[in-house]
Amino acid sequence: MTTPRHVHTPAPQPQVWTIGTVLQWATDDFRSRGLESPRIDAELLIGHALSATRIDLIVHSSRALGTDELGRIRTLLQRRRANEPIAYILREREFYGRVFRVERRVLVPRPDTETLVSVALERTGALSMSMRALDLCTGSGCVAITLARERPTSRFVACDVSPEALAVARDNALRLGAYNVAFRSGDLYSAIEPGSRFDLVTANAPYIAAGEIASLPPDVRNFEPRVALDGGEDGLRIIRSIVLQAPEYLRAGGLLAVEVGAGQAPAVAELFERARFGRIQVRRDYARIERVVSGMLEG
Repeated sequence: MTTPRHVHTPAPQPQVWTIGTVLQWATDDFRSRGLESPRIDAELLIGHALSATRIDLIVHSSRALGTDELGRIRTLLQRRRANEPIAYILREREFYGRVFRVERRVLVPRPDTETLVSVALERTGALSMSMRALDLCTGSGCVAITLARERPTSRFVACDVSPEALAVARDNALRLGAYNVAFRSGDLYSAIEPGSRFDLVTANAPYIAAGEIASLPPDVRNFEPRVALDGGEDGLRIIRSIVLQAPEYLRAGGLLAVEVGAGQAPAVAELFERARFGRIQVRRDYARIERVVSGMLEG
């Protein structure tokens, strides 16, 4: 390994690379590049290369590394130095206590979206034994599969316009034992049979305004699928279609819950009102951002 050229005061190279020295070098390198969590990233990548836990790295920090081990570590560090998301490098991301397979065909699941799951579960508690639910823009399947595992006697349909994303979602469902989820390919409700009615519709749709995508962090704009990010000119093009068409697919009293971007909740709540939804609620995520708008369809 070599110290990055742009570091102003390069540290001397150790004569022997141990787990500890590699970990410190990677942490310093990631920090110099402005990565958000340099120490954690370094621990995760080195641990992955060595099939070791983060605790193992500390306990065995003085162990010298072999050439093959250093080669595996170097490959992973180079990918992160190029801003590739950790989830794509490791090919997994934890969501709601379960580990999902993740790759560049799908958006990386985020803690913000756990709020969508929580709202859906809380507001459909009376139907927990026999709910029929639809998840639009399912991506990796993290929302639909999590709901299906939490409500194993209910039935779920998960849709996405991307066949590549659906392949990842199906694999996740199989791995995680979500056998009560059916997958459909199509653009929003076009994937659903006419006349179908659901107790719950959820959606984590694209909601970034097209003009803002270029200003997103490089690990997002350069790696995550644009189709999962681009919400049109105002960011609400797809959400608008989801909300306004939802009454055709929900039973009276059914719940619609959608994830929204920062600052979008008031406009989306107005869409809910226009579409005959009542008991409209806005829920904040872990960062206290208004993240989920939900409402019950009035009869």
